[in-house]
This record gives sequence, structure tokens and C-alpha cells, in this order.
Amino acid sequence: MVQVVYYFFAVVAVVAALVCVIDRNPVHSALALITCMLSLAGIYVLLEAYFVGAVQVLVYAGAIMVLFLFVIMLLNLGHVPADAHGKLAWVMGSVLAAGLLVALAGVRLVNPSRIARDLAPDPLFADPALILPGGREAVAAAEAKGIIGAAAGPLFDTWLVPFEVTSLLLLAAMVGAVVLAKRRI
Repeated sequence: MVQVVYYFFAVVAVVAALVCVIDRNPVHSALALITCMLSLAGIYVLLEAYFVGAVQVLVYAGAIMVLFLFVIMLLNLGHVPADAHGKLAWVMGSVLAAGLLVALAGVRLVNPSRIARDLAPDPLFADPALILPGGREAVAAAEAKGIIGAAAGPLFDTWLVPFEVTSLLLLAAMVGAVVLAKRRI
């Protein structure tokens, strides 16, 4: 039963992503992107990554996409004439999609053991705990904090400044959209 639900979410995510890219109406594209993000959240829940699934719904499908829809509707982009998609655009898109599929297939081959084997000077020392940064202490600390602490720690330590800079960029984009919309009124 879990596989059936997984394949349902996977098909919905792929179809919604295609609709997001192909549809010429920006509002429809944003709604398709929300559907794709909600499907990804369902896949995360099936993989028992409940925290990541909740963050996907709250942050991306909720806050970020509401901001996108607000800007799209504020700028009245729904009535912009669609640009022409020629054969060159479809060929380039197909080549990029094929390249992405090849890259994703290559990612399936990567795991901590393979990384440790590649980085180890001698195959006898290819233990991931010995080669990868942090070693056994990092593994023990992550187990002591739990999954939420291990996921939230880098967000509030290492990535706090880039996270806040991103929020400022989104705020600047929203203010810019309001300024552009006020000029038209």
C-alpha cells in the first residue's frame, strides 16, 4: 500500500512540475508549483521524515508560495501576453532535462561508504566514521540530539546568516513589487 501512495505522490509531483514549466499563465504555474511541493511533502512523510515534510508544507508551500502569488497578482502578471516557445526552446529544454536525469542517476551511486573509499589514502582506512568530518563524535552527538536537533543545529549555527539574507532578499522583492504596482495605479 505504501508503494501505491508513493507512486501516486511521485506522479502528481512530476506532472505538477511539468505543468509549472509548460503553462503560460503565471498564476497556474504557481499553483502547480504548490501542488508539486505538497506532493514532495507527502513523499517525505512516507519516508518517515516528518520534520522535513512539515517544513516543506509550512515554509515552501505556505509562506514562500503565498509571497509568490501575492507578487504575481500585485503585478497583474496573469494578463501578460505569452511569449513564443519555438523549437529551439523545446530542444534546449529536452537536452537540459536529459542532463538532469543523467545527473540524478549518478547521485544514486553516492553514499557515505563510497565517499570514504574515494577520500581514503588507503582502502584499509575507508571507514566513514574515520574519514568524514566530525568522525565518531559527530555521529554520537547527532544521536544524542535526535533528528530534529541534528537538522535544526546547522540551520541556526552555520546557515543563520544566509537564511536571514534570503529573507531580506524576499522582503526587498516584495517591496519592489509594491513600488512597481503603485506606479501603475
